[in-house]
Amino acid sequence: MSDQAPNPTDQFLRERESRIAANVNDRQLRDGAHQFMRELVRTNYIFNFSWMGRPVIQLPQDLMAMQEIIFATRPEFIIETGIAHGGSLVFYASMLELLGRGRAIGIDIDIRSHNRAAIEAHPLFRRIVMVEGSSTSQRVMDEVKAVVGASRNVLVALDSNHSHAHVLRELELYTPFVSQGGYCVVFDTAVEDFSSEFPIVDRPWGPGNNPKTAVQEFLRKNDRFVIDKAMDTKVLLSACPDGFLRCVK
Repeated sequence: MSDQAPNPTDQFLRERESRIAANVNDRQLRDGAHQFMRELVRTNYIFNFSWMGRPVIQLPQDLMAMQEIIFATRPEFIIETGIAHGGSLVFYASMLELLGRGRAIGIDIDIRSHNRAAIEAHPLFRRIVMVEGSSTSQRVMDEVKAVVGASRNVLVALDSNHSHAHVLRELELYTPFVSQGGYCVVFDTAVEDFSSEFPIVDRPWGPGNNPKTAVQEFLRKNDRFVIDKAMDTKVLLSACPDGFLRCVK
């Protein structure tokens, strides 16, 4: 029997994993998180934050999850569809800067001039590439492939048009960039769960037609990816339930 004292960090991590695993059966916690998430959606809480000076339309909990994934997988490139104000693109660039490698590639069908100017003026722009056009067009795919080259150490974040057909096509096009152990994260799968609270006006998505339904169809056809349920259990408050997809082969 060893006399060596247990490593405090190892003990902390074991306790953390046990606590997270227990969330699955904690109905009170899960129901409370679901109700709180409804209120966050109803009040547009997701619009309240910035990252290094740029508005970031993400839940802080999802940014923390993405940080964990980025540090664990250390991607050479992060591809994001949907730029908006550029906050999450700058977030990805800042994570890559801390790793001392890589570039964040942002794709948007319409990069507004004021957003482009602000992103180009940002200190982290050297780690950013912006591509304007539809994320599912051949021209955009060709531009992205030219930047990524032969690298397969790529993290993909899908956050543009949230209709079923568009997200499904993005999944088909962008998951080949991801290798075993990497992630493709599909944002706003929560549209399926909180459709009555989302202010969907003149949008082509809603119940039965959204990122979560696209993920479900994609996974029926593709065995390279599985839903990282442990991340869902950990985060609890997320715009991406069932959207953290881990590449397993």
